Amino acid sequence: MQLARTLRRFPILLTAALLLLASPARAQKLDAAIGLRDQANAEGVKSQARIDALADDTDKIVSEYRSTIDQVESLRVYNAQMQNLVAAQQAELASLHEQIDDIELVGRGVMPLMLEMLDALEAFVALDLPFLQEERSQRIAGLRAMMDRPDVTDAEKYRRLMEAYQIEGDYGRTVEAYRGALADGRMVDFLRIGRMALLYQTGDGEETAVWDAGQQGFVRLDDGHRSAVKEGLRIARKQSRPDLMSVPLPAAQRVEAAK
Repeated sequence: MQLARTLRRFPILLTAALLLLASPARAQKLDAAIGLRDQANAEGVKSQARIDALADDTDKIVSEYRSTIDQVESLRVYNAQMQNLVAAQQAELASLHEQIDDIELVGRGVMPLMLEMLDALEAFVALDLPFLQEERSQRIAGLRAMMDRPDVTDAEKYRRLMEAYQIEGDYGRTVEAYRGALADGRMVDFLRIGRMALLYQTGDGEETAVWDAGQQGFVRLDDGHRSAVKEGLRIARKQSRPDLMSVPLPAAQRVEAAK
């Protein structure tokens, strides 16, 4: 009887023993499963991070690509503009070469004309009132020397010649006082009134004279003209206000044209 009871309880005890023996194995499997899940989660986080990084890189690449496309378009427009500019400059350069060739041809014809103008200016100064003779002679000599210089362009030569003509033209419209020497070496005050009269007065005012073209020399004036010439000198030097001047004028002389 006792043996029968023992045999009936044996399967239950065996099952319990087996359950007790199986529990650690299941626990290990469960731990392993949890570890795999945690590892999978960690890998998922890493994968998501890589995906986010790749997305950022992709956005950056796309942005750089669009920026590059814009730059290429800008460069294309700029290049087209530069090509037009280069074409215009090449056309202008060709035109300048043609003009230079024309200038060389014109220069061969202008030089004789400038020399004739210089000769005429020199003759005019020689026949004019003898004022500022050294200055005017040096100007003409400088022009004549410049005409033989190859390093000076024809345009500059012509400009300087026209400048000399302008200076001579201005003498006819101005009043001037300056100090200079007479033929005998005496220093006097000269008064030039346009090209109508050239007078001088000594520093002490004792001698006053006017240029006489007929006599080709200065003619002394009486003392009645002393104060008028003195006042004219003051006006020319801007030491007195402009006013009418009463000065003697030599008779006009007829100049025969050279044949």
